[in-house]
Amino acid sequence: MTRLKTPPKRPPTEWWQRIARRIRVPLGFLTALFYLFELSRRAPRPAAIVWSLVLVLPGLWLRAYASGYVKKNRELTTTGPYAHTRNPLYLGSILIAAGFAVALLSWPVALVLAILFAVIYVPTIASEERFLRATFPEFSDYCRRVPRLIPRLSPSDPSRIGSARGAFALSLYLKHREYNSAIGAALLYLCLLLLRPLTQQILHL
Repeated sequence: MTRLKTPPKRPPTEWWQRIARRIRVPLGFLTALFYLFELSRRAPRPAAIVWSLVLVLPGLWLRAYASGYVKKNRELTTTGPYAHTRNPLYLGSILIAAGFAVALLSWPVALVLAILFAVIYVPTIASEERFLRATFPEFSDYCRRVPRLIPRLSPSDPSRIGSARGAFALSLYLKHREYNSAIGAALLYLCLLLLRPLTQQILHL
């Protein structure tokens, strides 16, 4: 008599991981609106805006650099920034978000961003890594060599996990439309510099 195979148990948090993937973009827009609301309530300090560039510019660079390497669902990317951290795109987003929190010096904004990362992006990363582990046999070895988020100083050798060396491709950067991150950051900086003066001018007409 043939015994039926027991289906593999799914993690108890998988349902939330699926929801987190679907709602992260809408929540990102809501967070941007909340940021603009906070901006309407407080005047940003020029020095804080300047200091924010220390985080925002590296974050934009990291996202742009990583997008030129990643080939989603086709191969496991382990070169470029992926030789230092498994999630350079998310790390870049964290730097950008932290930079704009510094620019506004708003504890509510910082709290919302921290909650958004913990509740949405941590489950999303776990879900994506579960997919990669099931799709690419070498992913487990890659995980042992490269940290999930905080980058290692020296790059991991991709040949040691069976990966070929790669190079930045502008076509991938354009395909992933990563330039939208730079456009969004530029618009937020324009809001930081001009939104309150324009709003006050309109109210006093």
